[in-house]
Amino acid sequence: MSDTDSEPPSQTEPNTLRTPIVAVLGHVDHGKTTLLDTIRGSTVSEGEAGAITQHIGATAVPLETVSEMAGALVNPVDFDLPGLLFIDTPGHHSFTTLRSRGGALADIAILVVDVNDGFQPQTIEALDILQRTGTPFVIAANKVDTTPGWNPNEATPIQQTYDAQPSSARSRLDESLYEIIGDLSDEGFSADLYWRVQNFTQNIGVIPLSAITEEGVPDLLTVLMGLSQRYMRDQMTVDVGGPGAGTILEVKDERGFGATVDVVLYDGSVREDDTVVVGGLDGSIHTDVRALLQPRPNAEIRTESAFDTVESVQAAAGVKIAAPDLETAVAGAPLRVVRNRDQPTVVSEVEAELAEITVTTADEGVVVKADTLGSLEAMANALEEAEVPILRAEVGDIAPRDVAVASTASEDLHRAILGFNVDLLANAEAELEDSPVRLFNDDVIYQLVEEYESYVDEIQQAQQETILDKIVRPCRFQILDDHIFRQSSPAVVGVEVLSGTLKNNQYVVKWENNEPTRVGELSGIQEQGEDVSQVRAGTRVSVAIDGPTVGRQIEEGDELWVDLPEKHAKILEQELSDEIPADELEALTAYLNKHRKRRPFWAR
Repeated sequence: MSDTDSEPPSQTEPNTLRTPIVAVLGHVDHGKTTLLDTIRGSTVSEGEAGAITQHIGATAVPLETVSEMAGALVNPVDFDLPGLLFIDTPGHHSFTTLRSRGGALADIAILVVDVNDGFQPQTIEALDILQRTGTPFVIAANKVDTTPGWNPNEATPIQQTYDAQPSSARSRLDESLYEIIGDLSDEGFSADLYWRVQNFTQNIGVIPLSAITEEGVPDLLTVLMGLSQRYMRDQMTVDVGGPGAGTILEVKDERGFGATVDVVLYDGSVREDDTVVVGGLDGSIHTDVRALLQPRPNAEIRTESAFDTVESVQAAAGVKIAAPDLETAVAGAPLRVVRNRDQPTVVSEVEAELAEITVTTADEGVVVKADTLGSLEAMANALEEAEVPILRAEVGDIAPRDVAVASTASEDLHRAILGFNVDLLANAEAELEDSPVRLFNDDVIYQLVEEYESYVDEIQQAQQETILDKIVRPCRFQILDDHIFRQSSPAVVGVEVLSGTLKNNQYVVKWENNEPTRVGELSGIQEQGEDVSQVRAGTRVSVAIDGPTVGRQIEEGDELWVDLPEKHAKILEQELSDEIPADELEALTAYLNKHRKRRPFWAR
């Protein structure tokens, strides 16, 4: 009997519309988790027993339950889609984990923005991710109930409760909403309140709501269903009887099962005893499914007893898969069911998708650690834009070997580890304290990059200051009339520093007929009778010059210059011109011009 003949009949006909996958993003404390909890809680309280299916990392809300929550806004007869599948991963960084065939796993996203706080750093970063992945999204303008003077009307559509508010509350909310619309415009998005949007492919819909009072939540569900039904029908069409495809959300050890993977299945199905190919740290992993585990509805996933074993799971759904050899599986990697397909072909598909996330490394650079493959890819993209080279990039917490690798960098600015949403292992902490390596750890990618760039600026500034201490500085100064205190051995004269920095122990030149002549060396500087090592422009001091005789090599009124070596002049002009004072730059420019009249390429 063939493999095909032995397959159990699928529970649904092939080429069925699957549930759209919805991700929730937004700045910390803007209400992402509360909104998800509200939807979950509502489905439990309003739906029939079992109407909500809460899988690993995802909450499936059937069409009937959506209709009950949305009331008159959603008529089940108008929709062919089964409902909505909300991905329960915290923070927008997890969104970068969620990939399918090289793109974003989520079909549509909700970007939650607090109407009081408006756009914040993670809001902007989330927009960048959505734009880069081409994911359609709507704005959930949350916390309308905190508007001064607002009178809550629980679980009502937003226009209905808006119309019932005092005019002062409406005005305050309008001001906040149009500020969000303006911020979207600044980021390159055309947006309006959702009921005014004619074409959601060209404009972003803004949905005012409250995750606490559920006002506007019916509108959100209605818009998500409408957008999915109208614009995503083709991509929702899947063969639920075919071999499954999914993305790993997390790798966890479960008592009694060992290493397991939490997966969002977005195509086909997975069954007990299926062979699967999974992306791992060292390439693909081939293994056989031992068990498909789903938590009981609304149960805390803490112990083995909280799971139910199921025979098969169809897309779109979340499921925990127990199988051998999953220890090196990695979050963000693909999972493919082999079933009646050629296994080498499936392996090639998985490895090709892994290759898409390969980070380009260099012989010199920083060490990067991230929580998932998708996060690692996003970090690599951000560092590439910032022109920061990467020596090594891996998924996982920061370990002693990461400190060892980072410490081998030849440049101080590359002795760094950039960790995105990862922990520092205890045994690595001691290594870090005894090493020259600097750790940067954050859960906002662009803030992490900015922190590192600031550190680089500090190092470069310190290096430039060291160079400036060792380099001859440009200076133009003039011998004052009636200030000859000694004619020779050494000559002691009063001078005024016209521009630049006059330092002791520097050679002095005088320009005559476009030719520089070295006249001696500074052997002392006194300001108001006190010995000093250097003075700045605008200062009058007495100086001792070994070598010349006043009346022969130098005269009252002569303009003298510090003799600037050609190599030093080149460094000052090409590398340090932004670091020296304006008057010093003026002295440098004039000195270069004098030399370049004789030799055009001097110090170039």
